[in-house]
Amino acid sequence: MIQIADAIALDDDLVEERFVRASGPGGQNVNKVATAVELRFDVAASPLAHDVKQRLIALAGSRITQDAVLLIDSREHRTQAQNRLAARERLVALIRQALVRPRVRRATKPKAAAREKRLTGKKKRAKVKALRGRARGGDD
Repeated sequence: MIQIADAIALDDDLVEERFVRASGPGGQNVNKVATAVELRFDVAASPLAHDVKQRLIALAGSRITQDAVLLIDSREHRTQAQNRLAARERLVALIRQALVRPRVRRATKPKAAAREKRLTGKKKRAKVKALRGRARGGDD
């Protein structure tokens, strides 16, 4: 059972783990022991709400397959248990992020005073830049 929030927990049946050999530090142990974890989470079959699933798919980006399966790969630690825990923590963090509903942006118009202030600043700046050029006159 993976605890995500106070009211939300996922069954271990929804998460499939595969252990593979990792690269990197670890010496001879790396060549013998499958310490890297490849975690697969079927988003489509999960009991999450439809809008949460859509946000999770959007957040996952390239880590999601055509079949809506989320792939999380963890090989940063030397032990299988640590990699397994790290992968599960990353899955939980991603789902928690997807649970947060984005605030709806309400379109607003700038106030008249703010518009006037902006235009005054632009005119002032234009005048400064115009004075930087060569002196204009009839006598050369």
